[in-house]
Amino acid sequence: MQKKEILNALTQLSLPGEGRSISESGAITNIVIFDREIVIDLNIATPALHIKKRIEKDVTELLKKEYGSDITVKINMKVKAAEPKQNPQLIKGKPIEGIQNIVAVASGKGGVGKSTVTANLAITLSEMGFKVGILDADIYGPSIPLMFDVASERPLSVDVDGKSKMKPIEQYGVKVLSIGFFTQPNQAVIWRGPMAAKALNQLIFDAAWGDLDFLLLDLPPGTGDIHLSLMQALPITGAVVVSTPQTIALADARKGVAMFHQEHIQVPVLGVIENMSYFTPEELPDHKYYIFGQSGAANLAEDLEIPFLGEIPLVQSIRESGDVGRPAALQSGTPVSEAFVQVTRNVVEQTVRRNDHLPPTEAIKITTMAGCSAVKK
Repeated sequence: MQKKEILNALTQLSLPGEGRSISESGAITNIVIFDREIVIDLNIATPALHIKKRIEKDVTELLKKEYGSDITVKINMKVKAAEPKQNPQLIKGKPIEGIQNIVAVASGKGGVGKSTVTANLAITLSEMGFKVGILDADIYGPSIPLMFDVASERPLSVDVDGKSKMKPIEQYGVKVLSIGFFTQPNQAVIWRGPMAAKALNQLIFDAAWGDLDFLLLDLPPGTGDIHLSLMQALPITGAVVVSTPQTIALADARKGVAMFHQEHIQVPVLGVIENMSYFTPEELPDHKYYIFGQSGAANLAEDLEIPFLGEIPLVQSIRESGDVGRPAALQSGTPVSEAFVQVTRNVVEQTVRRNDHLPPTEAIKITTMAGCSAVKK
């Protein structure tokens, strides 16, 4: 009896569930022959007792048939450690291939026009020649599909390298994904944090974004679980905070900036945008009425030593354009579109400066949810 002959004989048997012979599978780690005794060491993937007994019975019967019933067959079986299955969420925290910059658009409170600013920033970036996408991360109040007039659309499935991916809806040169595509207009999304985070991960990692210069994240208002989940999932290039000039909004905007600057988060803040800065009546084009206060966001930016990215006036057409699904920035040459162009240029400038002077942002690791100490790099 020779080892080579025994290995050749065992090609007639396959391991349960593998479809390959015992010899070809690499399960045999050693064969020792003592006169008429054969000792075989096997590594198997399953610890099930009935599988072990079946293998032992099949191997013994085969070898006795080959070499005679007087031989002794001893089999030593060990269960090899199973290779961990690749979980799609294990890629969290790594850059998404093809996406150059991920910019989060946040606000300390609701109602300051964060989604409106996000939509118009995306339109302006696209018209400047950049490849742009928006991830509507406002799980409980998605509004981007309405602003882009695609609320009735549904993302299709496409094959990317053998994997099924969601194809973002494209409108006005901007790729869009939102939880709003998967819910009815009158359906409330009543999810706890983990379920919302899981949905966001699917929108991020199961999407065929392709090549993008900018992916804008339209965050929900405030500072909470969704924000932490996104910063855990993605290395965000930088954040833009939107506020109105009024004191109450600025107090919450300050908290939004503080969240990104928190010691164990460290997402660079590209700057603050002041929305609804002033109102100019059509019949009095030279007059500015500071309904919510004057220069509040500019003063906040100076106080926090972060860039002031510009101001957007309070204009009826901005609201009307968003309501009908044609963001105001599409109307080129108007004072409104010019305001968005100036703000967008500042965002691009700060993004370039951030990339030139700071290392890539690392996604954070959340170890517990006990307050600020819950966040760890």
